Amino acid sequence: MNSSIEQPITTPASKPNRASWRDYLALTKLRLSLLVGFSAVLGYLMAASRPYSISQIVLFTVSGLFITGAANAVNQVLEVEFDRLMKRTGSRPLPTGRISKERAILFVAVLLFLGLFIQTLWFNPLTAGISFVSFLLYGFVYTPLKRVGSIAVYVGALPGGLPPLIGWVAVTGTITNEALWLFAVQFIWQFTHFWAVAWVLDDDYAKAGFKLLPLKRPATAQTALVILSFTVWLLPLGAMPFYWGYIGSISACVAVVSALLLLWLNIGLVRKPEIATAKRLMFAAFAYLPVVQIAFVLDRV
Repeated sequence: MNSSIEQPITTPASKPNRASWRDYLALTKLRLSLLVGFSAVLGYLMAASRPYSISQIVLFTVSGLFITGAANAVNQVLEVEFDRLMKRTGSRPLPTGRISKERAILFVAVLLFLGLFIQTLWFNPLTAGISFVSFLLYGFVYTPLKRVGSIAVYVGALPGGLPPLIGWVAVTGTITNEALWLFAVQFIWQFTHFWAVAWVLDDDYAKAGFKLLPLKRPATAQTALVILSFTVWLLPLGAMPFYWGYIGSISACVAVVSALLLLWLNIGLVRKPEIATAKRLMFAAFAYLPVVQIAFVLDRV
């Protein structure tokens, strides 16, 4: 397994005081934060009754973006030396020196405080508590485990699966069976999506010593079979809630058909374990979650 440390791809190019607002925005990994916030809002809408309170939805969205952005920034603070080794991360604000670690940590503290304050004051302490646990798991457990092995993915799937549950709890103040089902869908989806991403980016990850695939490098048909063993669970998770009365027939059909598409692509990866095939699975998995969750919400309303 290639975990050797290579020379940094980039070196600090500018002083921290030259940082722009775009650099601080980059610390939050805005696109990832928006995706996380989107799934949390869909969980909120699943639990909320109509007419929806737009102000409450906006407040919840902002709080989620703050907390998720803080977690993503912590990830970059802890991995700055490793980010310098990878092509896709070498130009980030911390590896290039545009933002110092001290300023990044202060930025994290402000975002985290504001997010938890909003959730505690305008929603309920349980929402803030779960969000804080998610922040800790992602920032301080998942992040260092990435250089240990694929156990990082199992741990990372926990905070990764929590956003819709957090949205549900923000409305109800309780963790119900339906909230746990929403968590389970996103939790299981994490494995298909993330391992497909890890397959595509494995060469770059190897430069920083990240070991994220479920089996030893290089990825093989056996690796694809491990991914398939998780993907298959999306079928019952899409179908059974209809019989439990959580969703209607239309969204159940959308969820089942979407899961079947992922299974078909995953089987294709077993037959042809190549980066191009993994990339198709990665993009399909990326689309699966918003499509299915939007269907759940629309069916509900």
